[in-house]
Amino acid sequence: MSNTKDFLKLHFIVLIWGFTAILGLLISINSVEIVFYRTLMASVTLWVMLKLRKRNLNIGKAAILKVTGTGLIIAAHWILFFAAARVSTASVCLAGAATCSLWTSFIEPLFNRRKVKGFEVGLGLIVILGLYVIFQFEFNHALGLFMGIMAAMLAAVFSVINGKFSKEHNQFVITFYEMAGACIGSLLFFPLYKYFFLQGEELQLIPQGMDWFYLIILSLICTVYAFSASVELMRRISAFMVNLTINLEPVYGILLAVIVFGDKEKMEPGFYIGTGIILLAVLLYPLLNKIFKRKPLEVDNLR
Repeated sequence: MSNTKDFLKLHFIVLIWGFTAILGLLISINSVEIVFYRTLMASVTLWVMLKLRKRNLNIGKAAILKVTGTGLIIAAHWILFFAAARVSTASVCLAGAATCSLWTSFIEPLFNRRKVKGFEVGLGLIVILGLYVIFQFEFNHALGLFMGIMAAMLAAVFSVINGKFSKEHNQFVITFYEMAGACIGSLLFFPLYKYFFLQGEELQLIPQGMDWFYLIILSLICTVYAFSASVELMRRISAFMVNLTINLEPVYGILLAVIVFGDKEKMEPGFYIGTGIILLAVLLYPLLNKIFKRKPLEVDNLR
């Protein structure tokens, strides 16, 4: 049975996730290096935790390859996410990330071979309207917004995949292998990253000063703690309420970014109008989805 403490804890977790884009800006090393350290520290922490709990990590070679491979998608998602904040602002990055739920509404039917729902198409058009409004006023941040949207699409992909994995394996084991896969993926990307993107510059493999502190927060609190706490809350809070609250991540993130970075994060009014339109569509999705799922039952009751 859920209580007020559970809901406050859920909002605190979403607040933590909203802080990740800000951490990406506070850390001095580049996006790929951030992802490498984040996933390395998270996977090591999860391995120790699972060993202490005597959890069996042997889920079969085929399953390990599939889950670890999904980690490559996660690595690409985080690299794009942090890069989006770097080339624009944390607010623009989070505005793009706000499209994740709607990407899921289109990607999930493809994976599960079902028809796309009409109201999902309508919400997708509302998101396009919101993006159009943002582009009208913040065209100089177009690259960052595009990267944030692509990061959201990848997040939708691995979320749908994880929905299938979670039915077969322990979620902490899944996360361990995915973090390990993401770490390996970012490591394998280093040579291409150095050659094509750094243009002869050296990789930033040694974090400086406060970087270590921010990386610890990012990997242990924003990744390991937030994930495990959200799973624990799912025992008492419905999935609908959890997903509805998670949709507030961009709102919390943008507010935190303005508090931390001040004038640097302030945009034209059109940006906030466009972001508000996107968030409206995102928040309407779970509500409309629940209403349309209930309709057949209400018809049956009338009979």
